[in-house]
Amino acid sequence: MHVSEISANSDAVGVVGGGTMGIGIAYVFAVAGWRTIVVEPNDDQAGELGRTISATIGQGIARGKLTAAQGAVVESLVSRVSSVDELDAGLALVIETVPERFELKASVLARIEERAPRIIATNTSALSVDRLAANLENPASFIGMHFFNPVWSLPMVELVLGSATTDETAERARLVAASIGKQTITVSDTPGFATSRLDLIASLEAMRMLQDGVATAEDIDRAMVIAYRHPIGPLELSDIVGLDVRLDIAENLATSLGPRYEPPQVLRDLVAAGNLGRKTGSGFFEWRSTDSGTTTPSPDLHRHPLGTP
Repeated sequence: MHVSEISANSDAVGVVGGGTMGIGIAYVFAVAGWRTIVVEPNDDQAGELGRTISATIGQGIARGKLTAAQGAVVESLVSRVSSVDELDAGLALVIETVPERFELKASVLARIEERAPRIIATNTSALSVDRLAANLENPASFIGMHFFNPVWSLPMVELVLGSATTDETAERARLVAASIGKQTITVSDTPGFATSRLDLIASLEAMRMLQDGVATAEDIDRAMVIAYRHPIGPLELSDIVGLDVRLDIAENLATSLGPRYEPPQVLRDLVAAGNLGRKTGSGFFEWRSTDSGTTTPSPDLHRHPLGTP
C-alpha cells in the first residue's frame, strides 16, 4: 500500500483544534506536502496559528532546513476553517487535537465521522480509544495517533489500537506517519499508553521535588538534561505542553492507575491561578517572546523553589 492509495482525496488532511499540538501537526504535514485544513473556531487562536506557522517557517529558513520558496509553499498549504462541517469530505485523515476532556473529544469525533475521512484519529495522550470509539458508527477506521511536542522536532508517533481498529487502518496510519518523517510504535489501548505513563511519572515527581524544596526548577531540569541526556527538562516540557493539559492527564491517570499519578498541589495551584506555562507567559518558568516570534524561558528562570524570590 502506498500513500497515494490511502484515500481518493489523498493529498489533504484535517486537523481539528488550532492549539499548540494542532499547530505543530499542521506544520509537519504542510512541510511534507500535504494540503492541511485546520478547524479553529476562535479568531484569536486562528491568528496565533498563522503567526506560529510563519515564525516556524522563518526559523526553518534561517537554519537552512527550508528555502524561501519552500517556505512560501508550506504557508500556502495551511488553511483554516471555523467548523468541522466545513472540512472537505473524504480526506485521507482527520485528527482531533482538542483538550483532554472526554465529552468534548467524543462530540468532535462524531462530527468528524460525518465528513467520512479514511482515517479518524485522536491525539489523546491518556483517554481510552475504545471508550471514544463507542460513540462512532464505524470504529474500524478509528485510531489513536499520539504526537509529541514540539511536533516538528520529535520524530515519533504512538499508534494506539482500539479493539475495533482494523489492520488496514493501522497500516494506513503508519504510512501517513512515515510520509511526514515520523517513526511509530504500536501500543494497546491501556491507560496512559506507553509514552504518557513514562513522561508523566517523571514530570509529576519533578513537581513534587520542587514543591518539597529539593532544588530549583532550573536545577531539577538541568539534572535530566545533563545527567540523563534528555533534550529538555520535565518542568520546562510541562510548561510547553500546558499545565492545564498536564493536570487533565494526571487526573485521568490517577483515576485509572492509582495515586502515583495524583497531581501535586503545586500543579493545581498554578493552573488555578491561570499560570499555564508558555502559552500564558508563566508556569514553572517565566517565558518571553523573541524577535522571531517564538517564546523561550527567560534567562531569569525560577531559581528558588516554587519561583519565590
